[in-house]
Amino acid sequence: MQLSVYVLGREVATLAQSGDFKSVLTYHPLVAADDFVSLTMPVRLESYAWDDQLPPVLQMNLPEGYLLQVLQEQFGPHIGASPIALLSVVGRNMVGRVQVAAPGAQLHEPAQPIEVAALLKGDNAEAAFAALVRQHATSGVSGLVPKFLDAQTNEDNGSPLAQHKKASLVTRRHIIKGSSAKLPFVALNEHLCMQVASRVMPTAKTDISDDGQALVIHRFDVDEHGQPHWGMEDFCSLLGLRPAAKYDTTWERIAKAVRDHVPGTQRLATYRQLAYTLLLTYALRNADCHAKNLALLYTSRADAHLSPTYDMLTTSVYAGFQHNPPGIEFMGKKTWLPGKNLQRFVAATFGIQPKEQGQMVEAISDAVADVGPVVRQAMAQHPGFVDIGKRMLMAWAEGVQGLRDQRVYAVGEWQAGEAFEGVSAPSKLASSTARIGRSPLLGER
Repeated sequence: MQLSVYVLGREVATLAQSGDFKSVLTYHPLVAADDFVSLTMPVRLESYAWDDQLPPVLQMNLPEGYLLQVLQEQFGPHIGASPIALLSVVGRNMVGRVQVAAPGAQLHEPAQPIEVAALLKGDNAEAAFAALVRQHATSGVSGLVPKFLDAQTNEDNGSPLAQHKKASLVTRRHIIKGSSAKLPFVALNEHLCMQVASRVMPTAKTDISDDGQALVIHRFDVDEHGQPHWGMEDFCSLLGLRPAAKYDTTWERIAKAVRDHVPGTQRLATYRQLAYTLLLTYALRNADCHAKNLALLYTSRADAHLSPTYDMLTTSVYAGFQHNPPGIEFMGKKTWLPGKNLQRFVAATFGIQPKEQGQMVEAISDAVADVGPVVRQAMAQHPGFVDIGKRMLMAWAEGVQGLRDQRVYAVGEWQAGEAFEGVSAPSKLASSTARIGRSPLLGER
């Protein structure tokens, strides 16, 4: 199979499958230097051959989970289910400025209006979400990439989505995420975490539905007309990792990738934003910060910089995730008790001196205290969110106090505010009882 590769609507290269486990990307002659497909693949006459089915920058946008299953079932009998075959289906609608399509295919189709107001208002965002998907799903994945194809979240109703952790819908202007049975109110959780992050660093703009079940994220890689503008590459792509290996990296490797691809004039700002991200990971107890949740934006090599923050979440409030360590290691460890090593690492790797780090911790502490009352309001508005909200407040308090501890930043006592006072104990989260070495196929004794 051979596909055409476009940058901002201009055809710049061909992608061909070579055997079962190799792909080759070849730039066309006279392609402009700034029309590169990836920061790791500058324009050149020699082809790029990957000992994998797709280059990392194109793997970045392949569907996962439920959508992958649906696409394989729907399109597999017709075109096959290989990664390059799936790319031929979803390639026109990827995040960033790169698009992929079969030779001669229509690249730009009339943009269909995606109305999110009905989704945000009312007490049944799931039904509105399902109607939105059904409205556009008849065209396959043209104009959007549906990851949320079923409104039901009750594990007892047989819905395939109920077994998945997350679900989302990508449109030309928005990314819309829904909650699921495994992660109830995950949309509201993310919105609240993003409210904290937005007070200290650039973040994607988010809106939450009235019932707390759907999150609308305004895309930052498109222009005001919803057309591709910025190139965007996550750190799986930049580090040559498959998406499944998103946890198999380190903050040291991420810092090196910044040195390799971000110009010197923008590097300190990028490192400062990474430092805030790392500190927020500890403050919010976000164990899901990984290489796919960090990305660079660019229009050329001269303006590459870290994207606004996205996908910020307090993971420790959910059963099965409460004991997870941080997603990315530094100095060879993943621990919520880093001690002075955190301060030393940020200074040595990101060039942010301890005094400024202390100011960053103060700013994060103020942001958490500022959003605490919003969490309490959400608990009052959504009875099903009460226990999750309690756990979020407790996790945030633990995270902030951990950073302010004398063994870490020693910035003194934290005035958390009334929102963090008088919080009764939430229901206990279920713990895994899996036994190492025991097959689930064996009968119970």
